[in-house]
Amino acid sequence: MSHPPLSYKDAGVDIDAGDALVERIKPLAKKTLREGVLAGIGGFGALFEVPKRYKEPVLVSGTDGVGTKLRLAFEWQMHDTVGIDLVAMSVNDVLVQGAEPLFFLDYFACGKLDVDTAAAVVGGIARGCELSGCALIGGETAEMPGMYPPGEYDLAGFCVGAVEKSQILTGQNVEPGDVVLGLASSGVHSNGFSLVRKCIERAGASAPDRLDGKPFRQAIMAPTRLYVKAVLSALQAHRGSAQGIKALAHITGGGLLENIPRVLPEGLAAHLQKGSWPTSELFAWLQETAGIDALEMNRTFNNGIGMVVVVGAAQAQAVSQTLRDAGEQVYAIGRIAARGDGAPVVVA
Repeated sequence: MSHPPLSYKDAGVDIDAGDALVERIKPLAKKTLREGVLAGIGGFGALFEVPKRYKEPVLVSGTDGVGTKLRLAFEWQMHDTVGIDLVAMSVNDVLVQGAEPLFFLDYFACGKLDVDTAAAVVGGIARGCELSGCALIGGETAEMPGMYPPGEYDLAGFCVGAVEKSQILTGQNVEPGDVVLGLASSGVHSNGFSLVRKCIERAGASAPDRLDGKPFRQAIMAPTRLYVKAVLSALQAHRGSAQGIKALAHITGGGLLENIPRVLPEGLAAHLQKGSWPTSELFAWLQETAGIDALEMNRTFNNGIGMVVVVGAAQAQAVSQTLRDAGEQVYAIGRIAARGDGAPVVVA
């Protein structure tokens, strides 16, 4: 018994759709080109030369995904900003070491490739790279029939940055009396969405129409804020001062309570002042709907602070002003003190 021939398309993989996607994203990637790019989208490997202005460059890498926020992107058909989330999660991490993000690569995997959806996602990735001065120089689109339900996909990203060896931020010079500055988040960012989804499910039809002046779904899905350009500007402006920026903490999974201690020397704690930054309607709604206390909020969500900057007291006002001039909302939220027998982060 003879069988008709089977093509790759018959097996569920559409090479033509993949080619169409590449053509769609090439102009998006072109907008992100910067100093150092030698070869980008289309080759087997992307080439990047570390800019010659670096004397002793140290490469800093980071990788991440978007997490269960993607479930809402599928359900609500909101695909245009999760790419910004993907970029932000990695470039903000690389920034914590004082590094300038140089280039980014993405991985998009699905069961059946929908060119319009994939182009919307990659458009967000390109926008995130553009906003952070990072080149999108490559990636992978994987169409894998049977691996993902229809309409769903997964995302991962990888970023490489560079910092002068003498300018790496380690946090080791943080000392008692230093000021803790908080940079406002744009919302939930990309962590805690398993709980966010439970809150949405619990609220049902009683969920508010608007939060913080935005339609409910836009408030929930607001993309992770990119702190790169503002923080690099502040690092450059205050680099010569021993009391300048000493440490940075990207507030991701684990919230304020778990992330700040990662950049503090042994024996020190961050004492944060309750009420020193505003509570948004979004976080107030999440807390009320989930029925959780302030402790659980601060260890689950960024709770309104997406990046923490530890700075010497003498330069706190100057650094704050530089960050504000660069477009950030900045709050003095606490001080560094000896830890003693207490917790590494105290909110009181």
